[in-house]
Amino acid sequence: MGEPIIDVGIIGGTGYSGAELLRLLARHPRVCLKAITSRGEAGKSVATVFPHLEGYLDLAFTRPEAARLAECDVVFSATPNGVAMEHAPALLEHGVRVIDLAADFRLRDPALWERWYKQPHRCPQLLTEAVYGLPETRRREIINARLVANPGCYPTAVQLGLLPLIEVDAVDRTRLIADCKSGVSGAGRTPHVHTLFGEAADTFKAYGVAGHRHLPEIEQELSAVAGTPIGITFVPHLAPMIRGIHATLYAPLQDPAIDLQALFERRFRDEPFVRVLPAGSHPETRSVRGSNMCQIAVHRAARGDLAIVLAVIDNLTKGAAGQAIQNMNLMFGLPETLGLEAPGLLP
Repeated sequence: MGEPIIDVGIIGGTGYSGAELLRLLARHPRVCLKAITSRGEAGKSVATVFPHLEGYLDLAFTRPEAARLAECDVVFSATPNGVAMEHAPALLEHGVRVIDLAADFRLRDPALWERWYKQPHRCPQLLTEAVYGLPETRRREIINARLVANPGCYPTAVQLGLLPLIEVDAVDRTRLIADCKSGVSGAGRTPHVHTLFGEAADTFKAYGVAGHRHLPEIEQELSAVAGTPIGITFVPHLAPMIRGIHATLYAPLQDPAIDLQALFERRFRDEPFVRVLPAGSHPETRSVRGSNMCQIAVHRAARGDLAIVLAVIDNLTKGAAGQAIQNMNLMFGLPETLGLEAPGLLP
């Protein structure tokens, strides 16, 4: 008798995160893709919209109401913010587990969500049940979860880079800085002037300096780890590349004598998707392109009292679809790395 197969549905599969989900799930040995929805592409085959999947998926897009999602074991929602909350309650009632790649269930406080996402939360009763899907901090909770809030891309890189320092109270938690860069795919597949090639190529800029919607997510989760509110300045930048995130993190040390390299190696020794590089390394986004890996290097500033952490991920993989599948594996008792073992792409 063969291994049990997980029936999977995807809501909103035509964005970059949806396309990455399709790419990874098409080769997952324990998954059967049963439905993928799109109002705009309903009736078209997946391979027509995404030619790189020709021969890997024999599936067509359907409208959400015709997709029979309630017959799936798990549904991924790869939709804009505010959409997953419309589908989640009914799916959960039918016994379907839900993994939301957007922000609908990341923040615990519905008023805070409304402030940052400019719309009321339509099912606040699920916010206390939803499990934040960062396996490196919430693995045990994810295993038994019905509803998982997949982390944002920036928050994934920032949290992984700062976790070892915050967990042992090695830094001044009130004066943290996260200086982060992302490729244009982080803005999604819907056309916008600022992500056109002629606008984003051969230039570099900061945005959201006065406040970015990933900030409260970072503060919420790192404060939970610290057991006390943390203070962090977070500034994102748009880099002229397609995919990838580079987070440069600055943290004032409480004890300048601490062995930073040993601390990071010890914390992530058993984590399958976090790799601490040798001392003196400078990770590159291209090294993790297309993989679910986070590469980290930790440095000490010349004056000795400041930790500088470099963390890189692929925003579409560990920052979105890959981490969502990592969560699915945990939820269904599968090896955590199943379907995600591929190394990064070079060049």
